[in-house]
Amino acid sequence: MANVVVVGAQWGDEGKGKIVDWLSEKADVVVRFQGGHNAGHTLVIDGVTYKLSLLPSGVVRPGKLSIIGNGVVVDPHALADEIARLKEQGVELTPETLKVADNATLILSVHRELDALREGSTEGTRIGTTKRGIGPAYEDKVGRRAIRLRDLANLPTLGPKIDRMLSHHNALRRGFGLPELTHEAIYEELSSAAPKVLPYVEATWELLDERARAGDRILFEGAQGALLDVDHGTYPFVTSSNTTAGQAATGSGLGPRAIGYVLGIAKAYTTRVGEGPFPTELTDEIGRRLGERGHEFGTVTGRPRRCGWLDAVALRQTGRISGIDGIALTKLDVLDGLDEIKVCVAYELDGQTINRLPASQGAQSRIRPVYETIEGWKGATAGARSWADLPAQAVKYVRRVEELIDCPIALVSTSPERADTILVADPFED
Repeated sequence: MANVVVVGAQWGDEGKGKIVDWLSEKADVVVRFQGGHNAGHTLVIDGVTYKLSLLPSGVVRPGKLSIIGNGVVVDPHALADEIARLKEQGVELTPETLKVADNATLILSVHRELDALREGSTEGTRIGTTKRGIGPAYEDKVGRRAIRLRDLANLPTLGPKIDRMLSHHNALRRGFGLPELTHEAIYEELSSAAPKVLPYVEATWELLDERARAGDRILFEGAQGALLDVDHGTYPFVTSSNTTAGQAATGSGLGPRAIGYVLGIAKAYTTRVGEGPFPTELTDEIGRRLGERGHEFGTVTGRPRRCGWLDAVALRQTGRISGIDGIALTKLDVLDGLDEIKVCVAYELDGQTINRLPASQGAQSRIRPVYETIEGWKGATAGARSWADLPAQAVKYVRRVEELIDCPIALVSTSPERADTILVADPFED
């Protein structure tokens, strides 16, 4: 059986949480490999809603090992709060069922404050972040001044590391006209976090290697979407990590041979949160209808998502960049009742037709979608669990999407409920 990587194939919010939860029934280990607590997953199981932002979606299933990998940046207080919140809902998390990589980078209050300062400074510099410190934490990581989870086990030795970090951040704070942070304040913040998270800390790369060698099935869970990848997304309106499938290897500590099947998650339409280009965005009544029917509000922030038609050009491109083997098409039911549905099949840029999303920020802002119109359907797809339950025209829509993105549809999701899923090809068996 193949280990499976699940990645978002659009701008995030594609419904990865439900699909990961659905797949985790066959998995032994579920690994989150990048991002931070800016990315939210909503799971609806037997009518109960679970909102996750940092924990892997597999935590709601008993008997599974959940791992937060080294590619994730971890706010220790946010992690402790999320564990406590899930325990109140009856989800029991222990150091035996949840492991956090000892070499994962910490998010501290200085990162959150810097994130908010940048987003609130001037209109032209806003990226549309969640202001949770994810970007500044990744900056410290690549700048080699980060404090990592394992450091919390050796607090008395942290003096030089704190000073190195503050030499950078206090210079920035002076530029913003803010008072400098003291060594003592950072030390106290780290001291208060240590007992909350240290019981879960382990060399997870070693544990994953052992489980892989033992034949356990591993499910790798990404956050955000491929169009927010720091290299391949709509830069600079992207997240601060690699969100494509290749990061599953680096962000977990397992080599690329551990990756078997790559499952991309895409909505039957397109949404985006925050700033940046969105070629198929709809600001009319249909866009509002998609947002209302799809309950398009951010899991973490509650921000309304921008909505538009399916962008087959961008989806085909992310499929190739991530090496996607199959697509899980979600929220097909949101399109129920529309007389016609449009799909972007090309772009027009400066009078020329192109078939890829350009890398240039300027070009991305100038492209215009070229649409193909597809007949809608009057019947309901909501709750469908087999092809026979779908209106004929809905099946035609799914098949046409397959052709346009040059990638097979492996799953179709027709509601937030775990069981409302049509299985075409099992990623673990493929």
